[in-house]
Amino acid sequence: MQTPPAGKGQQPAPKPATPGQAAPAGQTPAQPGAPQAQAEPPVKPVPATLPDPVAKIDTETITKADFERAIKSVEARVGRSVPPEQRDRVYRQVLDELVNIRLVAHEGKVRNIAVADADVDGQIGKIRGQFKTEDEFKTALSQRSLTIDDVKAETRTELLVNKTLEAEILPKVAVAQTDLDAYYSANPDQFKAAERVRASHILIPVNASMTEAQKTEAKTQAEGLLKRVRAGEDFAALAKEFSKDGSAASGGDLNYFEKGKMVPAFEQAAFTLKTGEVSNVVETPFGYHIIKVTDHQDAHTVPLAEVSDRLSTFLKQRKQQELTQTFIQSLHSKYKVEILI
Repeated sequence: MQTPPAGKGQQPAPKPATPGQAAPAGQTPAQPGAPQAQAEPPVKPVPATLPDPVAKIDTETITKADFERAIKSVEARVGRSVPPEQRDRVYRQVLDELVNIRLVAHEGKVRNIAVADADVDGQIGKIRGQFKTEDEFKTALSQRSLTIDDVKAETRTELLVNKTLEAEILPKVAVAQTDLDAYYSANPDQFKAAERVRASHILIPVNASMTEAQKTEAKTQAEGLLKRVRAGEDFAALAKEFSKDGSAASGGDLNYFEKGKMVPAFEQAAFTLKTGEVSNVVETPFGYHIIKVTDHQDAHTVPLAEVSDRLSTFLKQRKQQELTQTFIQSLHSKYKVEILI
């Protein structure tokens, strides 16, 4: 079934996984059927020598040091320095993210949204817990030019951003049954399930290094096992004992698969069989297979009742992202933002 992307996470703002990692503002993923993005316009060059500060938000500033730490965090996350040819684009993107984070945090302060010290300490503890030792934690801080006070300050900002977005966005996120019905009706192709089968197999492998005699022996073994299956012996038990495949432990079960997922000879045999039927010995590049189909499902449209929970989650996440973007845009209008590079 082709279903909408199920948005990861439920928090309005992503949380950093490592000390000092800048969290991007909510970005709406491409929606089903959306046109491909046009070529990006040229990016304004970033000067080789950065001013201090690099941006102002109302009465607050984003310092050169703030910005450079954010860049180092990105580089640490991807494991390499920003390539020179991508410097302007990456630097602008990071600065945009920093501005959005600071805007939401500033609004949180204006609303007198409090962040408890215990919450900051708890989050710091979670960050420390990602490292095996205290020395590893301190090394990570050093690589990002951070002190523990920097981490505490950034963690407090992160928590303030999350609490502000929760207060602004979550009360407005609701999906009614009519929303589910409308999306389901408007996007029928996303709820089509292709024909598929569930099959088990017994594999007696062959490979290019085997002699003809060895291949003949493997085929003879497979034919002998087929006779035992047709005589009524338990297929799963024989698979566990004789199959040389990772599925052997589960009685040869390969679970469900659609056309195009298996090698041609295997697929042709599996999709020809009816539920409960066993194939003749089937040869593929992997060896000799005995295939048993345990279920066969025709192509069909999945009922809304079966996907309503997943669809509801997707629609809530999409609405949350859209509301977050709208909220951040409103803050750009509410407060004076100056980009100084």
